[in-house]
This record gives sequence, structure tokens and C-alpha cells, in this order.
Amino acid sequence: MSSNPTDVALINIITNSDPEDISDVIHVMRAIDAVLPDADGLKWFNWLYLTVTEAVQTAPPANGFNNPHWLMRLDVIFAEFYFAAINAFLTDQETPRSWKALFEARHTAGIERIQFALAGMNAHINHDLSLALLQTNAELNLAPMKGGPEHQDFVNINDVLEQVLPPTLRVLAQGGPIGQVAENTGRVGQLLAIWNVRQARDLAWDFADHLKPLGPLKRRLALLAQDKLTGLISRSLLLTF
Repeated sequence: MSSNPTDVALINIITNSDPEDISDVIHVMRAIDAVLPDADGLKWFNWLYLTVTEAVQTAPPANGFNNPHWLMRLDVIFAEFYFAAINAFLTDQETPRSWKALFEARHTAGIERIQFALAGMNAHINHDLSLALLQTNAELNLAPMKGGPEHQDFVNINDVLEQVLPPTLRVLAQGGPIGQVAENTGRVGQLLAIWNVRQARDLAWDFADHLKPLGPLKRRLALLAQDKLTGLISRSLLLTF
């Protein structure tokens, strides 16, 4: 278990939290942001995640969501996978490879803020989102289908993310001399081309559908393969230049 004061503070924040709605999730993320120094790469994924979560809360579709209760539970359960990954890593428990890539590199010099942010999004969406979908649907006894009301809500979140992410990543890119050069040469656009949020979320929905009928062994093998691939992508996003 980490004895670093920042890590101890993170553990305390997470173990003492039990979010029930999006406002609670935002409260936990703000507490995490407050204890992380600028030199910690985790701060920049957390800041990005906080920013997009606030946007989801404050900028719903004009006609509202079809099933806001389902979407709220999905958002909370999804965030809990992130909080659990931090706690697992800092307390020496088994941690998904997807997340270890970011956690192990969070103090590495020469990696830009936008790289940390995208590596975290890659881990969270490609590893956690399908599991969060399965857990939410099981809890609410629902079987959402493509084209149905819950899927349309899911797609509407893609639209929110595509509006929020580019300007938010530009802010991250301007966090220092290296980042400023990266912004001026189109680095944000290059990274978004490599890792597309809509495509990643659509694949997570499909992967949840793939996992649902599988037995325990086949599901575990599928998740292990997905986690390994996601970890490799995260490490590629964290390469120094």
C-alpha cells in the first residue's frame, strides 16, 4: 500500500465515497482534483473526466433523455470502476492492465497532459464501459437494444463528448511549452484521429452485447484479451516524443 501523502489522500477520498448520483460523482472527482499536483498525470485524466461529466449534467439533449434513471445509474456505476481502479492500484490489489499503463506512468516526465487524458479515457471506455453497461442493465433488469430508448441516450452522450472534448483537449495541450508546440502542429487532432471516442463507446456497447450470453470462463477470457489490448493502446498513447 502506498505511503505517499497524495496517494493516501486519494485512498481516503475513494474509500469514504459512495456516490448515488452524478452530483456525487462530480464531488468525488473534484476532491481528487484538489489533492493531485499538476505534475501528476492522473490529474489530467481526472480533470477531463470531471469536465465531460459536468457537461453531461448541465447540457442534456433539448428533448431530454428517454430513460434518465438508467443513464444516471450507468454514469455512477461507470465512475465507480474508475475509483475502484485507483484504489486497487494504490492498495496493491489486482489492477486491470488498461489502468496500470496510466498509473505506472503518472509521474513520468516528458509525457504531455493530453496523452495522460486520452490514455485514461482509453482505459475507462475500452475496459470499463461494457462492464458498467452489463452491471447497470442487470441491476435495473433491462435488456437495452440498439435503436431503443437507452441506446439513443447512449448515442446522445457521444454527441456531448464530441462537442466538449476538442476544446478541452486544447486547454490541456496548452499546459506547457511542449504542449503548446503540440497544439500548434495539430497534435490534438492527431491523437483524436488515433483514438476516437464515438467509435470506442460504440464498440463498448457491442462488446457488452457479446459478453452477456457468455459463461464465466469464456467471459473471463474475452475480458482478459480486451484488457491486454486496451493496455497496449494506453501505453502507445503515453509514449514520449
